[in-house]
Amino acid sequence: MTRHLSLPRRGALLGLVGLGGCSVLPDRPFVPTRRHALSPERPAGLPRPHATGQVLLLRTVRAAPGQEVRGLRRIAANGTLDIAFYEEWLAPPAELAEAALRQWLIAGGGFSAVAAPGTRLATPLVLEAELTALEALPAQGQARAGVAALLLRETGALADAQVLAQRSFVATAPLAASTAEEAGLAQAAAMTAALGRVFAEMEAWITAAVPESRRR
Repeated sequence: MTRHLSLPRRGALLGLVGLGGCSVLPDRPFVPTRRHALSPERPAGLPRPHATGQVLLLRTVRAAPGQEVRGLRRIAANGTLDIAFYEEWLAPPAELAEAALRQWLIAGGGFSAVAAPGTRLATPLVLEAELTALEALPAQGQARAGVAALLLRETGALADAQVLAQRSFVATAPLAASTAEEAGLAQAAAMTAALGRVFAEMEAWITAAVPESRRR
């Protein structure tokens, strides 16, 4: 048997539906995600390293635990980690750091070539790296970057690789004063600058670690 709702009851039900629809509307304005490049530029006045005459293979840069996220990392004064929701890198930071490091070393001219995985070139020198830190520390007014590196010389099979040097690098850069709206820009810029300082130390360390007999 078909039942018909009275007009008052049908109106009440429609009113409830309308209220339910209002509840899913956003209660705050839309905030677009801002994406940042991670590409430290080599300073014009930075001394060029001596030319080793070697081909360097830069393997895929790994990300230490916690460093794989794209959101900007910020460390509070009490050590609490905060990941920015609307401020992030253009790609996973380890991928960006790898591309930036390769370009940095190419621009330095210390190697005849800086190759990527899959190259057909003979690469006696191999650099393995891991991004260990990339974060802003607003309470300290600075940003920090860190990379762990392992330099190898391969003579043939991987088992015959010789360790030339191993070191961890950490550098900081000042965090510029900014408004709340521009804080992400300032933090990304400071982290990029800190990573550039790490690259400068790494470049000098790598070329210095190449044996004298193999610099020709």
